[in-house]
Amino acid sequence: MSQGGASRDAVHGVVYEGRDLEAMSFAENYHRWILEIFEPYLGSRLVEVGAGTGAFSELILGRRPESLSLVEPSEEMYRILRGRVAGLETATQVSTYNSIFAQVADEIDGVRRPDSIIYVNVLEHIADDEAELKIVRRALCDGGRAFIFVPALPWLYGSFDERIGHCRRYTKGELEEKCRRAGFRVLRSEYFDLAGILPWWIKYRLLRSRKMEAGGVKFYDRFVVPAIKLAETTIPPPVGKNIVLIGEKV
Repeated sequence: MSQGGASRDAVHGVVYEGRDLEAMSFAENYHRWILEIFEPYLGSRLVEVGAGTGAFSELILGRRPESLSLVEPSEEMYRILRGRVAGLETATQVSTYNSIFAQVADEIDGVRRPDSIIYVNVLEHIADDEAELKIVRRALCDGGRAFIFVPALPWLYGSFDERIGHCRRYTKGELEEKCRRAGFRVLRSEYFDLAGILPWWIKYRLLRSRKMEAGGVKFYDRFVVPAIKLAETTIPPPVGKNIVLIGEKV
């Protein structure tokens, strides 16, 4: 394993510790659903930006890519991430970086040029998201792909979004246009998790909660996600709490 970079977020000018999103590490069904959408388009030389404590990373390693570079700016979460992946038996070449992607993109590219770069619940934290997308495009090999999962619907932006440093929530059209301007062809773009809109609005807009509890995440993941996954796989929703987009470098 290799280590590089610093933990300071040069985009925001602050140190991001990421502890507020630890509850999402319990959303295994949710993460598996996202990965299933990504999987037909994934290559073999992968980068995950904002890997957190490695919950999604572990699922990615289950598909046995050639290489996986994990980038995480939070020092606290990075320590957990390194310990987690060190304990896994895998033939995949795994590298970890305690940094933001802009600071280590050239280093990663110099070792093995990625064909897939993944941003799950990360792009919304970056002030200049279009500049970030252009960095992603430059780092990808010809025909490489970006895999993006972000919060949707600006009118859902509430106290929790503000607390954890979300710069925005997206509309599907906005995200597609930003990807096109950055030099990507949109292969797939759709709303995700229609059922999550009302609970999110009640909790974070109406009641102005500033917390995400692990118990609530576990309940939703176990009892709600399997049903809505089946429904949305059959009929894509017209709107959703999140957006999933796959773009190809042109």
